[in-house]
Amino acid sequence: MAEDTTNNDMEQENNQEQTDNTVEDNQGVNEGQTAATELTADEKYAELNDRFLRLFAEFDNYRKRTNKEKIDIISTASASVLKDMIPVMDDFERAITNNETADDIVSVKEGFQLIFNKFKHTLESKGLKPMTAKGQAFDSELHEAIANIPAPSNKEKGKVIEDVEKGYYLNDKVIRYAKVVVGQ
Repeated sequence: MAEDTTNNDMEQENNQEQTDNTVEDNQGVNEGQTAATELTADEKYAELNDRFLRLFAEFDNYRKRTNKEKIDIISTASASVLKDMIPVMDDFERAITNNETADDIVSVKEGFQLIFNKFKHTLESKGLKPMTAKGQAFDSELHEAIANIPAPSNKEKGKVIEDVEKGYYLNDKVIRYAKVVVGQ
């Protein structure tokens, strides 16, 4: 029995030594990993500088790409309107050719009215709307006063008496102010 106790004690001591060696080895590995993962100040600086330069280059490429896209959009924005205006131009050319030999003034007027209506419809389909100013109160955000005249009546004071040049909206934004005569 004493031998069994002695054997057990020896096994426990061996197990304890192995555990101690494993703990020491693990601590050595952890210290080695910490040393390997910690970077020097120069290495950190180089890494951060590299990241910054890459980010800056990426942003610069993005800026150049968006500027190029804007220029492309601006240069081709009018293409749709111009494409829709070509049939109106063709109609005008046919009307001019036809009017050289036309004797009936009524048919000439009717032809030009048809062309005007087609032109007007094309512009309206693109979002252009005429502004109605006559009889409205003068608004400097919509109207440009080119003259003031005495108002024919008191209720027309401060209102638009005459529309000299029509104003226009493009999708509810004023693109041309109406030139008006205002009653004083």
